[in-house]
Amino acid sequence: MINEQVKKESLNRMKKIEGQIRGVSKMIEGEKYCVDILNQIAAVKSALDGVARKILKRHLESCVTEAILKRQAEEKIDELMNTIFKYGNNLR
Repeated sequence: MINEQVKKESLNRMKKIEGQIRGVSKMIEGEKYCVDILNQIAAVKSALDGVARKILKRHLESCVTEAILKRQAEEKIDELMNTIFKYGNNLR
């Protein structure tokens, strides 16, 4: 489960990402240079991937580890593998 530290850090980062997304919307509305908009979109994606990595790490430390200790790992590992494949290379 997510602990208080990961929760706080993730929520703080998500608030910053919300601001970045609003900034991208303003750039589009203001018809800014396409490459500048694309660079900002890439930055937002990278920031979201960072939050995902933080939550994934916590999941491994808590949920998956607990399942392994209880000898109930197969379901958690399958679930985790499906999640990782959804992300493709974005979680490196």
